[in-house]
Amino acid sequence: MGRVALRLARTSAEAHLYMELRPCQACGESAFEPSSSIIEADGDLASRYSGACPSCGAAREFTFRLPDDIPLPSDDDPSFGDDRPSELLDAGEWLWLGDVLASDAPADPAGLAAPERRLARMDLLTAASALAEVLKFVPPDADAVPPQALWSERGRAVYAAEPGRFRRLRLEAVRDVYRDVAARFA
Repeated sequence: MGRVALRLARTSAEAHLYMELRPCQACGESAFEPSSSIIEADGDLASRYSGACPSCGAAREFTFRLPDDIPLPSDDDPSFGDDRPSELLDAGEWLWLGDVLASDAPADPAGLAAPERRLARMDLLTAASALAEVLKFVPPDADAVPPQALWSERGRAVYAAEPGRFRRLRLEAVRDVYRDVAARFA
């Protein structure tokens, strides 16, 4: 029986998001403060994250293949990866993340202190980046995310609740609205 190929984590942010969305199997705790190291796995460079669950002490470990080129993070344009679709999170999980981040942000910066405006702006920019991740799953000759781009339970549930949200034009419109609203918080 062959080894399972490591999945690619295009950025550290993507790896950490994946780990956050995969709670401890023993107790369900999602908090996890792992130590990390770079290792060689099957001839590829990989990131290994390991540590104990803070609630029950169970050992947790995640190992991801590293890309050849790692994009540098930016405060003005948060990114989870290059132009390839994620191998870690499916299209529905990315849409769910965008929903969560955008729902926490106020629609108007009036009355907010500078730190609150910066946080709201970053949440909205990150929500826009999550929508950009969903769009990476839409094939160039298609107008919607295909069913095979939904492999997680959460992703399939988001899709089942409202499949029309996975259409290219709607995804682009929502992404652009998040970016436009974020600009008001600058």
